Amino acid sequence: MKFLIVGAGGTGGCIGGYLAKLGEDVTFIARGRHLEAMRKDGLRVKSARIGDFVSNPVKAYTMEEYKDVPDVVFVCVKYYSLDEAVEFLKPIVGKDTIVIPILNVYGTGGKIQPKLDCTVTDGCVYIFSMIEAPGVIVQPTPIFRLFFGLRGGREASGVIDKAVNPEREKQVRERLGEVEKLLNEAGIEACMTENIEKDALQKFSFVSPMGAAGLYYDGVAADFMVPGERREMFFDLVREVEMVGRSMGITFDVNLAENAGNILAGLTPDATTSMQRDVAAGGKSEVDGLVHEMVRLGETYHVDVPNYRRISEWVKMKGIQ
Repeated sequence: MKFLIVGAGGTGGCIGGYLAKLGEDVTFIARGRHLEAMRKDGLRVKSARIGDFVSNPVKAYTMEEYKDVPDVVFVCVKYYSLDEAVEFLKPIVGKDTIVIPILNVYGTGGKIQPKLDCTVTDGCVYIFSMIEAPGVIVQPTPIFRLFFGLRGGREASGVIDKAVNPEREKQVRERLGEVEKLLNEAGIEACMTENIEKDALQKFSFVSPMGAAGLYYDGVAADFMVPGERREMFFDLVREVEMVGRSMGITFDVNLAENAGNILAGLTPDATTSMQRDVAAGGKSEVDGLVHEMVRLGETYHVDVPNYRRISEWVKMKGIQ
């Protein structure tokens, strides 16, 4: 099975690195000094989960250089780079290719499915990892849980439809089962879920509120761990995500506020979000997918999200992209 990892940062580097260590056929799409270092010295992963390792040689290319047809694609780019990734994938995916987006933003698979002539799932991951230096990924904590699956139990776009093409449905599910098996053999806690909407929104119910509140208050994790306005805002945002989810027909089997609070409590006091860091660096950020998208979802499902609207309006006033 040929794996293609689009985006060799913290998440993509670990997914691809673990699979390469297992002996799988893995190709990375990367750029700049990170790509140069991978080509010269391989990919080094410093993992608190399975120990440090180096994959060398490693197949690493720019988007322009890659000409193969992959079996499975993990899209691990920032949300603002998604359109570029989709344009890259259009001519290279085959009808049997499966694309698994692993982004912070909810509902990514459904957005890009109409643009690709192959099956696109949804997915999410729990991992703390980053590029430490060109060619080096660090994963300082052992958590690595990856969920993926077909929306609504099947591909809603019609690429897969039980009523129309049960054989195609069976083939895709078998392939996804193989992917799940390989990921687990590689050391990743992977799950092909029948409830990806719930699982992805559950993760989003922490990532989005933390990103939105962290940006709005320019705060670190410790600011949200103590009683006060900032902590109240964080949990108000969590509740707004939950209300939208319930209006979408999603039933959660955990208390989202309690779940988000537990994740928050596990952060280091000085932790910030990647969106804060991107904005501070003056570059593009995922604010559209993590903040504005919640306002759009609220409008679509007729749910009032006053705190998201407040932050969204503030973001626009500040000219944050």
